[in-house]
Formats: sequence, structure tokens, C-alpha cells
Amino acid sequence: MSTHSDTKKITTNTLQRMKENGEKISMITAYDYSFAKIFDAAGIDVILVGDSASNVMAGHETTLPITLDQMIYHASSVIRGIDRCLVIVDMPFGSYQSNSKEALFSAVRIMKETGAHAVKLEGGEEVLESVKRIISAGVPVMGHLGLTPQSIYKFGTYTVRAREEEEAEKLRKDAKLLQEAGCFGIVLEKIPASLAKEVSESLVIPTISIGAGKYCDGQVLVMHDMLGITTEFKPRFLRQYLNLQKIITKAVKQYIGDVKAKDFPNDQEQY
Repeated sequence: MSTHSDTKKITTNTLQRMKENGEKISMITAYDYSFAKIFDAAGIDVILVGDSASNVMAGHETTLPITLDQMIYHASSVIRGIDRCLVIVDMPFGSYQSNSKEALFSAVRIMKETGAHAVKLEGGEEVLESVKRIISAGVPVMGHLGLTPQSIYKFGTYTVRAREEEEAEKLRKDAKLLQEAGCFGIVLEKIPASLAKEVSESLVIPTISIGAGKYCDGQVLVMHDMLGITTEFKPRFLRQYLNLQKIITKAVKQYIGDVKAKDFPNDQEQY
């Protein structure tokens, strides 16, 4: 029996067992009740309430503008839709970087006001104090290394990270530091697959890939990309499982046509 199908409720401990058993972890983003309900019922292991909501829900160019209040709104909507999967919430830009006290305050607000199970924050050594403080208060933390979208203006580009040895070495070190601080897992974003393999094998805790290849312990995709709701974003690592934009457009055009032609509603569709 797989850990996934044998488990009534997915916890951080379940993810650890999945890594130990060599069973891959499935993770997807969600931002509202309806999609969370569908994904949970389909059997997803983890839902990430991503700060990608800033892009796909609010139409911002980067993840930076989304606020803590907005993340709490999205996360509490998701929680009402799930029974079984683990829900992790991104701590938005500005809610943990300035000091560890503010980081703890933000994390506690997320946990208390949403009912979510864990938080995720970007960075290694620079945010270590915040990570330790949040974990010591009993809040599970997932790390995030490689391409860290909240630092986009520092990098100036969304290109692959850690190709150079110096940056790769920092990533290896940061991964170990996050594990030692007590993180239950780490997202690795857009780094060479060989480096992700090395890091994943060197850690006890699970790694989740987004554009970091197949050797990580799990995979995550943004739902709008994977379902083809947004079609402008086509990185190499994205597998699009559906073209919802096309399907929805066709349905809406049909509806418009039926209304204009006085075909909707018909006699059976009125009281």
C-alpha cells in the first residue's frame, strides 16, 4: 500500500515517510474554495497557496504586491475546500524579511486566521533567524531556494539559478542550514537537475521541484499554467495538461450565441 493512498490526512510527517519510501509527492497551487475542493478530491498530496496569486489572480507583473491580508483571504478559502491534503501558505514579500519578530507575527496570523498547516518562505542563510523563530513557536516551515521570485529585482531575470559553482555552493549550504533549522521540506526552483539531485540526496527532508528536474522528491506546478488557464507563460519545465482557455472561450461564445439567438433559456429552463 502506498503512503499516499493509505493516509487519511496528509501531514508533514507523511511527506517525510514518502521520501523515505521513494514515493513522489504531488503538489499544486490553489487560491480558492472551488478548485481546492476539486484538487483535494482528486487526491493531491499538497496544496500550496502561492504568492503567485499576485500574478494569476490579481494580474500583477511580480509576486511582490500581494499583502499578508490577501494571502490570508486566499488561504482561508482553500482550507474550507479540503479534507485530506496538506495546505502550505506562502509568506508574502515584506512579511518576514525585516526581522524575526515580524516574521513570527506574520506566520502566527496565517496559522490562526486561515487554519492552514504550514508556511513557506524564500531564502537561505539571510532568513535563518526568522525560520528558527517561526519553527520554535510550533509552526512548520518549508524553505524555498534557487530562483526566488520575491527577489526578482535583485536578480533582474527569471533565468535558471545556480549554474555557476559559487551560487551552487551557497545553495548546498543553505539547504543544509534550512534542514538543521527544522524545515520539513524545501522547494527548489529553476536550478540544474544535477544540482537538485545532489541536494535532494544529501538531505533527510523532502525536496519539491518546480523546474528543478525529476530527481527531487516531489513536483509542484501553478494550477493556471498546468490547466492552460493562462497560456502566455511557457517555460521548458511546464507540462500543460489541458487548454482550459480554449475550452472556456468556446463555452462562453456558445452561451453568448444562445442568448443572442433567444435560444437560452428554453421552455424547460424557466418556471
